[in-house]
Amino acid sequence: MSAVFDVAGVTKSFGGLTVNRDVSMRLAEGDRVALIGPNGAGKTTFVNLVTGHLAPDAGRIVLAGEDITRLDTVARVTRGLVRTFQVTRLFADMTPADHVVMTLLRRMGKATRILARFGGDSAANDEAYEILEALGLRDTMRRKVGEIAYGQQRLVELAIALAHRPKVLLLDEPAAGVASSDVPRIEQALENLPPTLAVLMIDHDMDLVMRFARRVAVLVAGELVFDGAPADVARDAQVRAAYLGSYGHVRRDA
Repeated sequence: MSAVFDVAGVTKSFGGLTVNRDVSMRLAEGDRVALIGPNGAGKTTFVNLVTGHLAPDAGRIVLAGEDITRLDTVARVTRGLVRTFQVTRLFADMTPADHVVMTLLRRMGKATRILARFGGDSAANDEAYEILEALGLRDTMRRKVGEIAYGQQRLVELAIALAHRPKVLLLDEPAAGVASSDVPRIEQALENLPPTLAVLMIDHDMDLVMRFARRVAVLVAGELVFDGAPADVARDAQVRAAYLGSYGHVRRDA
């Protein structure tokens, strides 16, 4: 299957320190890939490079056959490369429906209707309802974000990302800060993501990684040292020597 997302030889240095060195990764439609690595491995820099927050010193980033290496962040989102963040960035006085409808109107080129309190576009309202219902937010979609649980707020951010109709979705620790009782809700939402959507998740929670991922990529000291099946990652000698040690150690140290 051809790649919808192709990162080839990406390198980034700050002064004399190389943070990413010749990193290559490909995602096809429907891929579920987890990127893991110890603190300081270069994961955040890698995400910032592929999403346009940083410019690489070398390498190429291709989305759906288009070279996007020199495009800015907004242009990448428009073309279908969307990211969520570790910390929520929501408006406490707006509802989940407001957030999603506002995103949809911007995507549809109907930004002037945002000033009309988001509610006057039936197509946007219908699509927002479908997205929120798929993520288990139907009962809270009309409540203010400041009144709902943090785990539900993380799902609102996921709903906003889906409203952009991404081809590739980058999830930055989707369950970070979420109460353990709400983690299954996050996992169910991840299970319900569109089957053709390519997803790259960056996380430290090895339990979540092993349940979510069909492939695991390991970044150590800025270099990709493993890219393969979850069942093989803990058995790989280079990974064990550089990072994992054993599955149990990772879980305690994450």
